[in-house]
Amino acid sequence: MLNKIYVFCLLFLVACTDGIKSDHPNILMISIDDLNDWVGIYDGHPNSYTPNIDKLGSNAVVFKNAYSQSPLCGPSRASILTGLRPTSSGIYGQINDNQLRDFSTKNDIFLMPEFFKQYGYKTFGVGKISHGHMPEGAFDKSGGRVKGFGPKPINGAYFNWNKNGTSTDWGAFPVSDSLMPDFKSANWIKNKLQETHKDPFFMAVGFLRPHVPWYVPQKWFDLHPIDDIILPPYLKEDLDDLPDFAFNFIYGYSMMPTTEWAIKNKQWKKIIQSYLASTSFVDHYVGEVIDALNNSAYKENTIIVLFSDHGYRIGEKGIFAKQSLWDEAIKVPLIIKPPNFNKSIEIKNIVELIDIYPTLIDLADLPNYKKNEGKSLVPLIKNKSNFNKSYSLTTFGWGNHSISSDNYKYIKYRDSSEELYYLINDPNSWKNLANNKSYDSIKIRFRNLLPKRIKNDNEYPLVNKFLDDNWLKY
Repeated sequence: MLNKIYVFCLLFLVACTDGIKSDHPNILMISIDDLNDWVGIYDGHPNSYTPNIDKLGSNAVVFKNAYSQSPLCGPSRASILTGLRPTSSGIYGQINDNQLRDFSTKNDIFLMPEFFKQYGYKTFGVGKISHGHMPEGAFDKSGGRVKGFGPKPINGAYFNWNKNGTSTDWGAFPVSDSLMPDFKSANWIKNKLQETHKDPFFMAVGFLRPHVPWYVPQKWFDLHPIDDIILPPYLKEDLDDLPDFAFNFIYGYSMMPTTEWAIKNKQWKKIIQSYLASTSFVDHYVGEVIDALNNSAYKENTIIVLFSDHGYRIGEKGIFAKQSLWDEAIKVPLIIKPPNFNKSIEIKNIVELIDIYPTLIDLADLPNYKKNEGKSLVPLIKNKSNFNKSYSLTTFGWGNHSISSDNYKYIKYRDSSEELYYLINDPNSWKNLANNKSYDSIKIRFRNLLPKRIKNDNEYPLVNKFLDDNWLKY
């Protein structure tokens, strides 16, 4: 604790010495929960309707191959906010705000807004930023978070799905946007953007949709007529070549609807419609926040970063869930708009959400934070050649990793079983090549990229409530 106080004071003195001024760029961070690449500008689904995110991307840098560090909210957001990979922090499962504060204090870690605070930034936040809201004191001003994921039908009723252990359900509800937490979060941050700020600000808004339950008012469903819904690629036999560990590990969610169930009960199109409606809903409030910024005095001097904490499988790979190491669950939208940036750049290089923290520091022209394990994306934005990342690393539970490269997807589980897909010929990862000896040299190359030191979770036994306790033991 004394070390952290010393570092805080040192950074404060450096800030004063460097003369941090109000003309340093502001930061507006927009996080979205469980949004996969079903966004218009990403061409993820033909029925997507996301005009506001698309508009942002038309004047920003759009990263087409961005990956999360975990297909689960808690560890993914902890990684973004700490700048550490799950294998370094030991945070593999869900983590509440008090635990995140405990971890950052014991390890002298600056959570992202706290780093900027030490350099003269005023910090504001509302909604879901960490797995809860944010540890107490992380923001100068907090709008908090409405508990849960929005209103539910009275008397515990469900529309389509009522299994214990998940909030999964879908249908048009409630009657008005004003009853949704995201409506309140958008209004709070819009009000902050209308205020006068003498110091540079770091503002964060965390939207909940399209996290389950897929409830939004009827008008958002009307944008996606059920008869027009197109199903994503699906192969019923896709699971046949999975190793046993993967099959039991990834498909051990008896509370989640399977694709076969959805087909049999004629619910697949309805689920897709609900997810798309939820995405269009959150897109609208993203647009309201960006419009508020554009109508403020801070339009020309604000960095905007928009991302999702991880993806979601909407029936691909046999189940409706996020928890897996395939692209549908870990590939995410990431859009960055530097200050006074008025062109569209599409970047296809592999990048990671862990890169957001150092990128914002770089764009704000602040001293490097050496504990960050990500890489600044500014060289890519400036079209320089000194960006040397060629793969991403995603971790789901202790000892289970996925490596994504331009041409391959490699997965290695804790029991040493593997998956390997050649994405050029198999973009849906349907044919597991791990047992094909012709690819042994490829597997060896990827094995050598796996982390050599993996922190266990003895000190922070943050067991994901959706996983059997045994899967996180070692």
